[in-house]
Amino acid sequence: MAELVIREDNYANTKGLTTLTLNRPDALNALSPTLFVELRTHINDIADQIDDVGCVILCGKGRSFSAGNDLKAIQSGEAAPSRHFQAETLEAIERLPQPVIAAVQGHCYTGSLELALACDLIIAAENARFSDTHGKWGMSPTWGMSQRLPRRVGLGRAKELMFSGRVVSGREAAEIGLAVDCVANEQLMAAAAAMAGRFMENSWFTLRADKMLVNGGLDHTLSDGLEFERANSPGRGPDLEERLKAFQT
Repeated sequence: MAELVIREDNYANTKGLTTLTLNRPDALNALSPTLFVELRTHINDIADQIDDVGCVILCGKGRSFSAGNDLKAIQSGEAAPSRHFQAETLEAIERLPQPVIAAVQGHCYTGSLELALACDLIIAAENARFSDTHGKWGMSPTWGMSQRLPRRVGLGRAKELMFSGRVVSGREAAEIGLAVDCVANEQLMAAAAAMAGRFMENSWFTLRADKMLVNGGLDHTLSDGLEFERANSPGRGPDLEERLKAFQT
């Protein structure tokens, strides 16, 4: 049986760059429970490999990032290991020490939008199409849409998108802050890899610390967030001396 999530290390000959590719192109990478089990295994492995993996790109094989939750799999009786397994997998992505970039082309609807929102950044292809279709099916979010989308695009815009279920293009996604950039379809993975490469030119220690401090302070007031930073910032990294010497030579 083919892997439902393919891991590739040192992608594009970039040391430390790992890609996780959703591999159900014939089903537009619909998110089945079995796919989530494979994804969770990879995420757990990567979390323990901070010396080997500096950045992660999550992407989809074929025409789409993902069409969303696999309703056919659910109807057929395929079940996740536990009730909130999918939501907890998204939280595991969010907790990864390394930065995670979602590279999105084609469909990115509902469950797959929630998956992309669990990543630190989204890069969209021009043909990307984002939508929250919970309302179309008479469902309510359980994978984090109501919490992550407002934090990404603001309260009013999030409510408008959730209430309407309208489709957002890749270009609009970049304009409203859902994505950080929109690129030509054929340039998507190259752009994501280039961004990851720029990140990894800096200290991996600092990348991990930045992510931990930003995410950890989100729910605090400014004053409490500043205290959180002072209390939790590790300060000097193990590569500080080496980087200073390289700068001076």
